[in-house]
Amino acid sequence: MSTPGLKEKLIDKIRQTEDEGLLEEISNLMQLQEPDTIYALNTDQKKAVQEAKDQIKNNEFLSNEQADKDIDEWLNK
Repeated sequence: MSTPGLKEKLIDKIRQTEDEGLLEEISNLMQLQEPDTIYALNTDQKKAVQEAKDQIKNNEFLSNEQADKDIDEWLNK
C-alpha cells in the first residue's frame, strides 16, 4: 500500500473509533505528548537520578547482553 493510501486508511480508522484507550495508545505511539513537559521530582527521586548518573560515570552498570544473561540464569535456577 502506498504511503498516502496508508495514511488515509489510518485517518479513517481513527475517525471511526470511540475507544479512548486506543486513541491514547495511538497518541503515545506517535509521541504526540507535549515535548516541553516539565516533571517535578521529589528529593528521593533526585537522589536516585544522581546515584544512577554516578554509577554510569564509575562504569557500575551491566550491558544489555550481561543483564539478559543474568536474567536467564535467575529464571532457569
